[in-house]
Amino acid sequence: MKKKLFFALVSVSLGITMSCSSDNDPINPTPEPGQDVEKSGLLSEDETWTSGNIYILKGKVVVSEGATLTIEPGTIIKGAQGTEANASALVVDQGAKLIANGTGDKPIIFTSIDDNIQVGQKAGTNLTESNVGLWGGVIVLGKAPISVAGDVKTAQIEGIPANESYGQYGGDDAADNSGSLKYISIRHGGITIGQDNEINGLTLGGVGSGTVIDNIEIVGNQDDGIEWFGGSVNSSNLLAWASGDDGLDVDQSYSGTIKNALVIKGKDSDSALELDGPEGSKATEKSFVMENITINNNNNTSKVADLRDGVLVELKNILAYNLTSESVLLINKEDAQTELKNDRIKFSGWEVLLAEGLNLNTFIKEAAGQEAKFVSNAKAIETLEDATVGADLSVFDWTYAKSKKAF
Repeated sequence: MKKKLFFALVSVSLGITMSCSSDNDPINPTPEPGQDVEKSGLLSEDETWTSGNIYILKGKVVVSEGATLTIEPGTIIKGAQGTEANASALVVDQGAKLIANGTGDKPIIFTSIDDNIQVGQKAGTNLTESNVGLWGGVIVLGKAPISVAGDVKTAQIEGIPANESYGQYGGDDAADNSGSLKYISIRHGGITIGQDNEINGLTLGGVGSGTVIDNIEIVGNQDDGIEWFGGSVNSSNLLAWASGDDGLDVDQSYSGTIKNALVIKGKDSDSALELDGPEGSKATEKSFVMENITINNNNNTSKVADLRDGVLVELKNILAYNLTSESVLLINKEDAQTELKNDRIKFSGWEVLLAEGLNLNTFIKEAAGQEAKFVSNAKAIETLEDATVGADLSVFDWTYAKSKKAF
């Protein structure tokens, strides 16, 4: 949720600690394989993290403008816990790039320093999806349009002082390129920084369509799985399992497409989909599309989807099952109700395995007399085997969730 966007930082610089080296040493020497390599502070030069090492994030590690961090397939990155402002996270600043292209056989894994996973492994043995909030997360900041109060083009991430050299997101370059993220599993993050203030598994702030976001898994994050703050990046093949808050969360007039996603709730999860509209004026309104989404509500009583604040969205080919009587599609308050009435919230191809005693008319809540716009584009199914829409789950065979039989 945007009121829990990131983390509080005190008004100090990053506090970079660097070892001394001779003039003949390379700026970023490649470590010998088999080492645990600690990283902290600003990465101002290009560097590559290799699969033969485990990288330890000590506090905030910020890829600075103009620099590219490349992470090899199969690399393991572990976040130290820290406390409050010292919580660990990988931050890709505006104008920087992260090239982290794993494969199905060799995913890139971000996890906690408490995880006993070792080089060459895909999972440790001592943590499960219920172990959350053990470190921060991954944050990518781009230059694509956002919608914030005052219609300003850029905004500073909450909690980072305005005089810092990093932290801005947003702009006017819808095609901005922050790199490529493929086959990445982010586990056990979302450390609590303060009351109602945790970090998302993957945060995308003003990320442009030149960026690749594909085959991303978030497991056991204390806050949202993935959150988009404006931007226009297209995102595909996403899995969020056992998020402590929302599975997929959209804010600030995001304008891309989210395609082929699986949300599996945990016992503490909130909405599978939390979808917010613009925070600026109508001049900043943009629509987005979510399609081919499967939601396993896991008999959780929270909402399947929460549409709020004048969101403009088309929701296509959505499958929802394992519902309770409280697992509803909520058109939340007047702004969203108005957009539904004006056909700027659109539904098509929904299939819902309803809880006992519910029907499609009662599944959608607070629609202000516009229930038919959903009901005419949805079907109640009797069994899960009757489903014809939703995500292609075969693309998630590489994931930790699959190995643990979460689906």
